[in-house]
Amino acid sequence: MKNQMIFQRYEFKYRMNFRQLQAVLAAMTPYMVPDEYSHSSIRNLYLDTPDFRLIRRSLEGPVYKEKLRVRSYGRAGKDAPVFVELKKKYRSVVYKRRIALPQRQALGCVAGTDPWPESQIGAELAYAADFYKTLRPAVFLSYERDSFRGVADEEFRVTFDRKIRYRRDQLTLDSDTAGISILPPDQVLMEVKVAGGLPLWMARVLSEQNIFKTSFSKYGTAYGDILRKSRRGEITYA
Repeated sequence: MKNQMIFQRYEFKYRMNFRQLQAVLAAMTPYMVPDEYSHSSIRNLYLDTPDFRLIRRSLEGPVYKEKLRVRSYGRAGKDAPVFVELKKKYRSVVYKRRIALPQRQALGCVAGTDPWPESQIGAELAYAADFYKTLRPAVFLSYERDSFRGVADEEFRVTFDRKIRYRRDQLTLDSDTAGISILPPDQVLMEVKVAGGLPLWMARVLSEQNIFKTSFSKYGTAYGDILRKSRRGEITYA
C-alpha cells in the first residue's frame, strides 16, 4: 500500500478512547489483519502559502478541497525517498496522487529550484505549485499509525493514529516527532478507507460503542491551534 501512487476512495474518521478501541480491535479480528507495514511513525510536511491559503479554504467547507504535503514513513534523511502528495476531496470522495522522490529533490521541487518529474503526477504537482506560487513547508505533523487491511477485500483499510503532534519549526523529515499534541492522550483517531459503504460488522460495533463519524482534520486542527496561540501572542502567525 505504501508504494501505491493513485487512490480513489471514501475516508471516514472516528475519535475514540482506549476502551472503545479495544472493542473495535476485537470485532476486527475475524475480518482484518495487519497490513504489510503494520506500524509506522508517519512524518508530514504540510505545504501552504504564508497566509495559510490552502487550509483556510479547506476549513470553509467547499465542495472541492485539496492539500499538499511531503510524507515519510519514519525518519528520512535528505537523500532518502519520500512521497510528495496531492490530496483532493470532491463530494466526499478522496483522490490522492503521489510521487516518490529523494527528500532533497522533493523540497527543491517545492522551492522551485528543481524541476518536477516529467510524468502525469509530476505535471499535476507542478500545476498546483505554480497555481499557489508561494508554497513552502508550513507545519510539521506526525503520528504513530497502526494499519490493517481486509482479509476478503484487501482494499478495505482501517488505521489508528495516536500521538498526533505538530510544530512550526524544524520543518524537515530528518527529525524526531516532538511537537504540540492535538488529541487528548487517551484518544485515538480511526480512519476507515473503503470503496463503498461500511461492512455490517463494522457498523454494528461502532453503534454498540457509541462511536460516531467526525470531520476531524489533523492539519485543520493544528492550524486552529496556531491561530488561537497567535491571537494570544504565544506564537507568531507567519
